[in-house]
Amino acid sequence: MTINLLDQIIKNLSRLPGLGPRSARRAVLFLTKHREDLLLPLIKALDGLANSMRVCTRCANIDVIEPCSICTDTKRDPSVICVVEDVADLWALERAKVFSGCYHVLGGTLSALDGRGPEDLFISALITRARSSEISEIILGTSATVDGQTTAHYLADRLAETGVSVSRLAHGLPVGGELDYLDDGTLSAALKARQDF
Repeated sequence: MTINLLDQIIKNLSRLPGLGPRSARRAVLFLTKHREDLLLPLIKALDGLANSMRVCTRCANIDVIEPCSICTDTKRDPSVICVVEDVADLWALERAKVFSGCYHVLGGTLSALDGRGPEDLFISALITRARSSEISEIILGTSATVDGQTTAHYLADRLAETGVSVSRLAHGLPVGGELDYLDDGTLSAALKARQDF
C-alpha cells in the first residue's frame, strides 16, 4: 500500500460516526497489522454487503432479502407497527427484544432548518400501510427532539384520517437515572407523563 492509499482510507474512515482522524489512523494501522484475521475478512464482508444490501420496500429496513426478514417473520404481529426515524433505532429496539410487531423506518425527521419535508421521508408509504385492514395500532417511536416531536405530531394528524389507533413511546426518567443529572426537557416530560403508583 502506498501512503496516498493509506491516507485515502484514513480520510474515509474518519467520516464515520465516532471516528476522527486519529481513531481512523489507529484503526487502519491495527487492520494492517492483523491482515489475515481482520482486514481480509472485513474487506470480504463489506464487499458482500455492498453487493447484496437491499432496502425493504415495505418498511425501509436494510437487509439482504426483499422484503426484509422482519417483515417476513411469521412470529411477528403484523397488525402493530412501530415507526422509527432510522434503521439504527430499529436495531436498538430489536437488541432490547421488547417489541414483536413490525416496523416502519421514516429515513429521518421533518426539519424546516434542513429543508426536509414530508415528501423527503417514507411517510406516504406509512399512510398506505395504515389504511390496510390488518393494521390495528401504530406506535410513534420518534425521538424527543424538536424535530422528532414535530414529526410525531405531523404523523398523528395524518394518521387520524385512517382510523388506526396511534400511540407514542413514553418519555421521561431513564431507569437508574438521578434527577440532578437530567436536563429540563426530560424532567418536564417525566412530570407530564406521571402515572398512579
